[in-house]
Amino acid sequence: MSLSPQKVRANERIRAAQIRLIGAAGEQFGIVTPQEGLQRAQEAGLDLVEVAGTTVPPVCRIMDLGKYLYTLGRKEKESRKKQKTIDIKEVKMTTKIDENDYQTKLRNARRFIERGDKVKLVVFFRGREIVYVDKGRKLVARFVQDLADIAMVERNDGLEGKAIMLYLSKIAPVKKKEVVPASSTVPVSPSAPPAKTE
Repeated sequence: MSLSPQKVRANERIRAAQIRLIGAAGEQFGIVTPQEGLQRAQEAGLDLVEVAGTTVPPVCRIMDLGKYLYTLGRKEKESRKKQKTIDIKEVKMTTKIDENDYQTKLRNARRFIERGDKVKLVVFFRGREIVYVDKGRKLVARFVQDLADIAMVERNDGLEGKAIMLYLSKIAPVKKKEVVPASSTVPVSPSAPPAKTE
């Protein structure tokens, strides 16, 4: 969403009876009427822009509107770039899954988790298969065990209706602290010959 002059109140669009005016160099002019602020902005060849409309009175600044909109757009774009979306990918299987299909589902789940997404495992029962709930639980346990090196169980919903549901997410990496021995301040490389003492 790019900001347009219609979304930012500037110049004649400022409707407040009084405004707190800040000059182009940051100097405080105090509380004035919007007409006086607009006159000062026009004398400087700039625009009067409302920068804080929720305060009473609103804060307005004398500045270049085009440059202000550009910097707001850049900040918004940067904040969107920094946001990371986590998707929930669903992996479905039945208790009668073939080994090759199981390995494919496992590979896909591993790829999703490594990418940072969460995985929702659904083992569903068709018809009278519901009497073999233990088979489904064993399949879920095997799936969790096969992904234990990169994933942990985030939420186990258990049996709901005719399906067992489970959520897996990536294991948070543990930061290792480098231990420096107190007796030695100079690092010794393993390939260096031992020092001779005479």
